[in-house]
Amino acid sequence: MKKGYLKFVSGLALAVMFSFTSCHSAYEVTKVEGRMHPMDSTYDVNSDAEAVALLAPYKAKIDSMMYRVVGTAEMSMDRGAPESPLSNLVADVLRGAAVQVLGKSADMGLVNMGGLRNMLTEGPITCGNIYEILPFENSLCVLTLKGAHLNRLFENIAARGGEGVSGVQLQITKDGKLLRATVAGKPVVDDKLYTVATIDYLADGNNGMTALIQAEKRECPSGATLRGLFMDYVERQTAAGKKITSRMEGRVAVED
Repeated sequence: MKKGYLKFVSGLALAVMFSFTSCHSAYEVTKVEGRMHPMDSTYDVNSDAEAVALLAPYKAKIDSMMYRVVGTAEMSMDRGAPESPLSNLVADVLRGAAVQVLGKSADMGLVNMGGLRNMLTEGPITCGNIYEILPFENSLCVLTLKGAHLNRLFENIAARGGEGVSGVQLQITKDGKLLRATVAGKPVVDDKLYTVATIDYLADGNNGMTALIQAEKRECPSGATLRGLFMDYVERQTAAGKKITSRMEGRVAVED
């Protein structure tokens, strides 16, 4: 009993000593600063020859994939609120991709502007271009919402000054209020069910899209990444002899 007690006391003493030495440092953080450092060709001036040689075969393999041309853009397409050619295009791709879940296109396609990280320039489209535009592992989610919650979703979109949408028309104010909304040209009926094809990130209520959490049904097919869906779309259009294009349609219009 005495031996066990001594072990307990010595163990306790060590624990107390450790807590004092770990929690009471002689140093304290008094100020934290940060600044941007451009990552450009400056870092290539004095490259490590051994490291370059080691990475060369891997770089060659990646380059052969990323520089592969998969299509042609008829025009340059950028992203931006309240509506843009690129966001319209990606929202259309999502809406059409719902066919693998619903057997038809969804009533609405939705993508956030922040998920589009680069523009698509006129001319050849490479795999690398698509990775630059869609670098995240976002996946397709097809949601079923009651009309009342869909109107709430439109309010979420208006509050953000617009997002990439397909199949709907929204009129919003400069200060982010929803004025009018239609689906396929018709007003929304509160107790009717509507389908929305979006990405899992938004389906979870992120980016202010809290209305999507109220979905009656949610289906997210395995392996259906947005990047993969977009790549497939480009390749299908190319196989059909078509260039990739988009246009402004007044899907999200800001009124004075």
